[in-house]
Amino acid sequence: MHKNLQIKYINTNDLRQGGRMVVSERFSQAERQGIGKGGRMLEITVLLAARENNANACIEERDSFKREQKRGAAQERAIEEWAVSAQCWLKNTDRELQEQYGEPYTAGGEALVYDNGTTVVKSIGLDYYISPQLALDRIVLHNFLFGRYAPLVVKAFGRNTEGAFQIIVEQPYIVGEKLSEPEIETFAKGLGFELRNARNWTYATPDIYLSDLHDENVIRTPDGHIAVIDADIRLNTPDLNKSGTRVIPSAESSKVVDENGEPLVDYDRYYIQR
Repeated sequence: MHKNLQIKYINTNDLRQGGRMVVSERFSQAERQGIGKGGRMLEITVLLAARENNANACIEERDSFKREQKRGAAQERAIEEWAVSAQCWLKNTDRELQEQYGEPYTAGGEALVYDNGTTVVKSIGLDYYISPQLALDRIVLHNFLFGRYAPLVVKAFGRNTEGAFQIIVEQPYIVGEKLSEPEIETFAKGLGFELRNARNWTYATPDIYLSDLHDENVIRTPDGHIAVIDADIRLNTPDLNKSGTRVIPSAESSKVVDENGEPLVDYDRYYIQR
């Protein structure tokens, strides 16, 4: 039996101030449920990525790919610095995960998947996302939409053999049968999504873009629940050209909210001690 990843938290202030939580306004109040389902590491690194995004908002010309690459590199450095201090950084994810879980039993477009008995451990790269922030968006939105049965919990960060940044997550191992494409379409429409492109299983709302929702990623469990184990999910901003209207503030802010998500005090910096 494989051991669970043992993570120690050090040098971090509690994000909850007297029962109140510092949150990123990148997500709606409902979407923030996906942060909580992803664990404390997700809470912290969502804020770290947003802070670095703000600090590097003026890099290069507006909306350039080069600017996004530099923003992503700054986010990687910030998360790595914090994760090293918090003892949740893997110097070589390929070697360390293989030593703990054995060879990966499958590899997706951007992830290696390891067997951990009742769960799977995934090493997710940034091949599709450019920056950690966009990859973290995917985890938050996955948990918001599909976290009831197949949440992604962030366990660690690191770099693989090639030096590429990785996010390590754990997810329940889902047993069941595949849904047909018509069944998947019915399921997605029940969540408010419209089919945009059947060839790459793409769905969208004005706020969220969802693709790769094919039969290998959507499972019906023996008790009849539908679990989505993987999908490409993004905030549907107009630049995706998917009829999205989502607007992300150019300078993302944080705020302190009460248990109902109502703002109490605005903060101009994030309460994360590194």
